[in-house]
Amino acid sequence: MTDHHGRLHLEVTGDSPRELGRSRGRALRGTLGEAYTRYAELFRLLGVGEEVERDGVERVLAAVEGWRPALVEQLAGVAEGAGIPLEQVVALNARTELIALGPRASSECSTVTAVVDGRRTGVQTWDWHVELDRFWHTHTVTGHGLRHAGLTEQGILSKIGVNEAGLALHFNILGHAADGPDGVPMHLLSSTVLSECRTVDEAVALLREAPIASSSAFTMLDVERAVSVEMSPVGVFEITETDGSVQRTNHFQDAQPLAGQKHEVYEPDSSERLALIRERLAQTAPQDPAALVRLLLSGAGEPPLTCVADMSKTYGERWATLATIVTEPGARTIRILNGMPTEAETGAWRTLSV
Repeated sequence: MTDHHGRLHLEVTGDSPRELGRSRGRALRGTLGEAYTRYAELFRLLGVGEEVERDGVERVLAAVEGWRPALVEQLAGVAEGAGIPLEQVVALNARTELIALGPRASSECSTVTAVVDGRRTGVQTWDWHVELDRFWHTHTVTGHGLRHAGLTEQGILSKIGVNEAGLALHFNILGHAADGPDGVPMHLLSSTVLSECRTVDEAVALLREAPIASSSAFTMLDVERAVSVEMSPVGVFEITETDGSVQRTNHFQDAQPLAGQKHEVYEPDSSERLALIRERLAQTAPQDPAALVRLLLSGAGEPPLTCVADMSKTYGERWATLATIVTEPGARTIRILNGMPTEAETGAWRTLSV
């Protein structure tokens, strides 16, 4: 199903991990191979050669098989349904870990949570390569584990979402010098959290026992609390709420992983974006979700909370805000705008409830 923007929505269903995967793969059969081809081009541009990719995929499969074999079953189902090799599906789901093998300066996402009208609410911009815009979609996943809905990319099991228990998850990439593909990929961790965990506390406990060898932050909220969990090869660290809010960009805030951060990848951009968000929060507390979205508006000369692609650059360097997301875990809803915060008042939002 698509909306008037042509943005795909999948209803993924299945009583087993394999059937969930097949459902996803069948729905993407005509486009998943092309999505992998475009990602393979990106890997090469970022210095990740074919041999490095193959080795990374093998290491990821070994880690996932030892932790949650059902995830491998689901990935195999995607490959079967779409008619492409399993290795390509794994590479898509491990794209964060593979890209980390070829560091390059990046612009990325911004996330804020706040208590708005007595309810915890999260907002995020998802910034990514503009050439990959046609390969993201929304989905609802039903039948094995907790029902959940959100935004993800072609063939990737999960990214940003909310589940039927009222747990919401936002996703920001981080970078550490020790990052590699020897653990469970972050996108598969997102899928596991949303399908297995009912609360922030359960999700934090799951992340602490997972084999993690790469870096990202999951900012998670339920009706009781919000937290941003920084994951890295050196450990899992919680950044807790201050005055009912958590703010997240793309650098570590805990001193221990910060000591090993790849500063050249996201800085100084990330720190400048975080400072602007905090300055705005200190001036005015958001009174509704629309005001929370406006926190992430930026213009010429400001840190790029709203990211506009520089089309004079080449693939791998053209970053844009592809989507804007609002989660309300108490209502078990996620709202997704096909576009930037600048389009929030006039654009078409898709609302998914679980």
